[in-house]
Amino acid sequence: MPLQKDDPKSIGGYRLAGRLGSGGMGVVYRGRARSGREVAVKVVHAQYAEDAVFRARFRQEIEAVRKVSGAFTAPVVDADPEALRPWMATQYVPGPSLAALIRDQGPLHGTALRRLALGLVEALREIHRAGVVHRDLKPANVLMADDGPRVIDFGISRAAENHHTLTETGQMIGTPPFMSPEQLTDARSVGPASDVFSVGALLVYTSTGRGPFDADSPYLTAYRVVHDAPVLDGVPEPLHALLERCLAKDPTDRPGLDELARELVTALPETGADDQATVPLRTDDAARTGTRPAEAAQAAEDAGPGAQASGGRPGRARRRWAAVGTAGVLALGLTGYLLLGPGFGEDGSRAREDTARSAPSRWTAVPAGWRPWQTTVYATASQGVKEGRGIAEAGTVKGPACEVDEGAVYCAGDGVLPVRLDAVTGQVRWRAGVLPPGTGKGSYSFSVLGVTDDAMLVEQTYTPHLGDDVKVTVAALDVRAGKRLWQRTVNVDVARPYVSGDLVIVPDDNGRSVTARSPRTGAQRWTAPLPEGHYCSPAKTAENRHLDCTPHSVQSDATTLLRLDPADGSARRLTVPSEARLVGTSDGRLVFLEPTDDEQDEAFVKIRLLDPDTGKERATKLAERFEGNPTLADGTLWFATTSGQVTAVSVRTGERLWQTRTSLEQPRALTHDPRARVVYLSSASGRVAALDTGKGTLLWEILPRARRVTSPGWALSGVLLHEGVLVVATEDGDVFTLDPAHPERKPVPG
Repeated sequence: MPLQKDDPKSIGGYRLAGRLGSGGMGVVYRGRARSGREVAVKVVHAQYAEDAVFRARFRQEIEAVRKVSGAFTAPVVDADPEALRPWMATQYVPGPSLAALIRDQGPLHGTALRRLALGLVEALREIHRAGVVHRDLKPANVLMADDGPRVIDFGISRAAENHHTLTETGQMIGTPPFMSPEQLTDARSVGPASDVFSVGALLVYTSTGRGPFDADSPYLTAYRVVHDAPVLDGVPEPLHALLERCLAKDPTDRPGLDELARELVTALPETGADDQATVPLRTDDAARTGTRPAEAAQAAEDAGPGAQASGGRPGRARRRWAAVGTAGVLALGLTGYLLLGPGFGEDGSRAREDTARSAPSRWTAVPAGWRPWQTTVYATASQGVKEGRGIAEAGTVKGPACEVDEGAVYCAGDGVLPVRLDAVTGQVRWRAGVLPPGTGKGSYSFSVLGVTDDAMLVEQTYTPHLGDDVKVTVAALDVRAGKRLWQRTVNVDVARPYVSGDLVIVPDDNGRSVTARSPRTGAQRWTAPLPEGHYCSPAKTAENRHLDCTPHSVQSDATTLLRLDPADGSARRLTVPSEARLVGTSDGRLVFLEPTDDEQDEAFVKIRLLDPDTGKERATKLAERFEGNPTLADGTLWFATTSGQVTAVSVRTGERLWQTRTSLEQPRALTHDPRARVVYLSSASGRVAALDTGKGTLLWEILPRARRVTSPGWALSGVLLHEGVLVVATEDGDVFTLDPAHPERKPVPG
């Protein structure tokens, strides 16, 4: 996955190339060291970095992984648990998770099953030899590299000699379908034999596509783990008795790792010339850790992964693990705690909401603990300005626009003070007040410029009731509590402020230049001159790297496109026809749409592609006239008309791909979800529709969610995507979320 616009460009000296996975409590990036070595970098979300228990757990994970260094694990390369946002870099493993492999190719047999089974035993040898118990061995935590499996994710592992608990919440540690009985009944008695139980459950799943204790809820799954015999239907006969012993309720009845390795070799013999003995069978005393009572780990009752359950049928099991496995593909993978949030407690409040649903494979699993919610940007805040109404008088009738970033929704608008909402619960965490120099009576309008570097960048426009002394202020608000980090009054006569990557670009007082500043500190990075006599605004290109500059007062046939280098502000100028409308980029080229010659006609008739490096152009005549608000993504233009009709057009050929009618009124720009192969659109009244990108099929459409509609204009914010959840804001300040797999679910108050 590519980096999002608010992602850092580097962490701890590692340049980040893309996202590998993300969740409610952290993100994993694909990174590259200065030497060229590729790593997986796990970064904790800012809001959890201040949690002492979480930091201790993260520190414990780093220590656990550092102790283990075997051919079948991913070693730690670098880490800084004391950083503002703790991070850890591990060896990059090119290969899918076992969960993804089973989802895509089905159960493993023969050589593939043998290599996996023996590789897991070898990995556990290394882990146990280091005095560590993994405690969360599951398909998502096994990466399938070309030279054998890698066991990853030591987020809830425990050193055998560590008797200290991190919490006293009584929460589960582990993933129910692969947890041992002792993890569920007496966490402090968990030892190496618990991992043997998990291996047995994992091999049943790998060879059949089903877990041995599958049920429709985590509670029933946990009950079966503790009380019921495993279901081994479909397990190869030679493995049947061995896996039954691995899944014994009494830890002392399970085989040790040496015995397990020997019996696996017998049960899964080499079947051909290509079957290489890739796993050496050690019998040294140091490796004999299978069931020694003296090495039993004293496991903590700290917060582990959220409730995980597989359905009872093969298809459901595969779909469930596909969702879990996605975040682990090609990377260290997030710990269950990072990816899914804390586990379910004894009262079951979280587990009831987290019971795994068999969402179709098109959809991403929603975060643990999430359920649909609806609130308003005016709801009472936990911190800062408590009440949202009556504080900032609105100017024009224009509702809020929002952005999502790392587990939060940030909104601001006309008369809407900047707020942060919890993306999981919908609660308003904080609300910022009016910024100086807005004094006296007047109206206020706010806009979200972006969220980056743990700062929300906002623009405030203050218009006094008397006089015309309009003042525009740019400010950075700390994402934790909304406290102001810095602010500047800006001159917007020649340009507007905007966020570009990890910089905020602010127009200078002289009206002739812009200055790039640090989002968090406001420190100056560089200054770049603007074309004289032009007004410049950020163009729709990657990370807002271009400025679209048009002459102030004279008619001109050309527009200047200014590309600013983020490193030093050096500029490259391109000249394009003034009537051309820049709609984005495709394959590195700028994409423009040109209208008809009739100024009263809003239809587009031509696509123009411009290489920003060479200046080379290519024009393509559209196969027909297309009207509507255009959105560009993945080589396709989508035109949405005021009546709700959506037309997909190929950027390469100009041909219409499909056309679909919806009931939405004046929808905003569409939102493209490449993983789900869906485009979403929303209206001011809170209607939302989902269309298949391939054929334009209307997948679903919901009725209006807005509590009232006082201004039936264009929706200001399009549908926002957040960890498989849709976030929608309406013209009158409603904000709600949807599960795209189950849009009919009734929201709860935020």
